[in-house]
Amino acid sequence: MAEQTGNERPKTPEALKFYFTPVDPPRGDELNPHAKASTYVPEVVEALKERFGDVIEEVELYAGEHTVRVRADKIVEVCRFLKEEQGFNYLADLGGIDRFTDEGRFEVFYNLVSIERRKRIRLKVRVEEDNPVVPSVTSVYRAANWNERECYDMFGIRFEGHPDLRRMYMPEDFEYHPLRKEFPLLGIPGSLPLPPQTPGGPLTRDPFPRAHGYVPPPGFEEPPAEDEEVSEH
Repeated sequence: MAEQTGNERPKTPEALKFYFTPVDPPRGDELNPHAKASTYVPEVVEALKERFGDVIEEVELYAGEHTVRVRADKIVEVCRFLKEEQGFNYLADLGGIDRFTDEGRFEVFYNLVSIERRKRIRLKVRVEEDNPVVPSVTSVYRAANWNERECYDMFGIRFEGHPDLRRMYMPEDFEYHPLRKEFPLLGIPGSLPLPPQTPGGPLTRDPFPRAHGYVPPPGFEEPPAEDEEVSEH
């Protein structure tokens, strides 16, 4: 009976360890040494409340930073107001958050900067898992184009009115969104065929084969030419 090689012998997958990192509770009004004056914008928050009223769902002040959560269907109007009347003319970042909650599961955040006033403000909107749709702000900030595509790719949040909402990293026919909480850290074997490990070999079906008990073949090994002199060193 032929002896099994290392590639053929399955190994018992190692259970992944989970290390919990405790989070310090908010410290109220205690002075935060890391707080920056640029993120403390009460006058902008008041202007938003005066203009939009009930559209403002929540105002949070943590570590000296103002974050304003607004209704998702009004995000374009809020961004236009901040840009045209408050001077926040630079979209520094936009991304998604999976809260993994029954209500308002997904968030989209917008980090806006007023270069002239040297101020920053963060906006957020929430959408439900069964209808993750947010109006695109590309008509206000052109820089949102790629950020919204990335957010769509990773979280499945669709941006209504985006001029070209294609996936950023994953293939168009990939049926998962890798930054959702339910997506396994080790990937889903078979969901995304990768290039073969050896020339002419089969496609790699498992992105992390060793974690699933399989030792993949070594990488490219070019055989020596017939007239090549093999060195002993």
